[in-house]
Amino acid sequence: MKPKSMTSFIAKSVTVLAACAALNASAGTSAPVKNPVPVEEKSGALFESIGATFDAGYDSRYYFRGLWFADNIMWTALNISVPITDKLTWGIGGAYINTAGTPFLGSKSGFAYSEVDAITNLSFDAGWAKFGMQYQYYFYPDNYGGSFGGVPIAGADPEFALKGAGELGWTVAVPIKGFNIYAGYYYDLRINGSYISLGADYTFAVTDWLSIVPSVNTGFGIDYYTGNGSGSVPGSTFTGNKGQSMNSGPTSGFTHVLYTLAVPVKLTKSVTWTSYVALNHGEKLRTQLNTTQNELYWGTKLSFAF
Repeated sequence: MKPKSMTSFIAKSVTVLAACAALNASAGTSAPVKNPVPVEEKSGALFESIGATFDAGYDSRYYFRGLWFADNIMWTALNISVPITDKLTWGIGGAYINTAGTPFLGSKSGFAYSEVDAITNLSFDAGWAKFGMQYQYYFYPDNYGGSFGGVPIAGADPEFALKGAGELGWTVAVPIKGFNIYAGYYYDLRINGSYISLGADYTFAVTDWLSIVPSVNTGFGIDYYTGNGSGSVPGSTFTGNKGQSMNSGPTSGFTHVLYTLAVPVKLTKSVTWTSYVALNHGEKLRTQLNTTQNELYWGTKLSFAF
């Protein structure tokens, strides 16, 4: 099994950007933009109303949907939104994620993990709620589970040696005063697995430039990167998965509960600096993959709106 800082399976989940198009996480935190969010549309001609955001950030741990992935993550993301009508928006975006150093088997070098994400989505604003439909592709240059010395760290499950996977998603977000409640269903076309997310956040406006945003998120997986053996990547080379045998774990269940406290600071009209602390609590589908059930981590990001 791939170590978490030392001996954990890698995996993914961390935090959050907004509830419209991606809804994997809560608004205002400093996570890699796995699911870019359309920018608010503006009045005027078409090209005047196109919006864009650029984000750059750091996370001490990289969790995605309850699975630990790597340490010391550096990432950038670009999102563009184009209004089609007053209520319908088309979004396109991408992100690059890379570890700046993850200890592995007592070594501070040799472990590699990077990721390139691309997404396109449609978002419909019904007033009382926003509905989204998206397609996202995840490309893993160093394999889904990373690699050490060029060898995939897949353990007992060849899914962790995948080079890429496509995903369809359907999302909904409901604002209720200072609250945002959001949910999503995602289907992985590569492994034929499903993931259901549910989350909420609340914005405390301290001043016109400072806010405090607590949030909570959870997820439920169905045949979704479980750590059990499969035939997804026949003929691949794998390392041993310490302490886990083939098909020994659950194939469905809750993945995690993520508690986050973010502090967005509006530096200028178009620049926001956000820092956060988070606690990831592993549930049934992740306890066999993550050696630490509860872990605190932190991150920070700069966001530029154009």
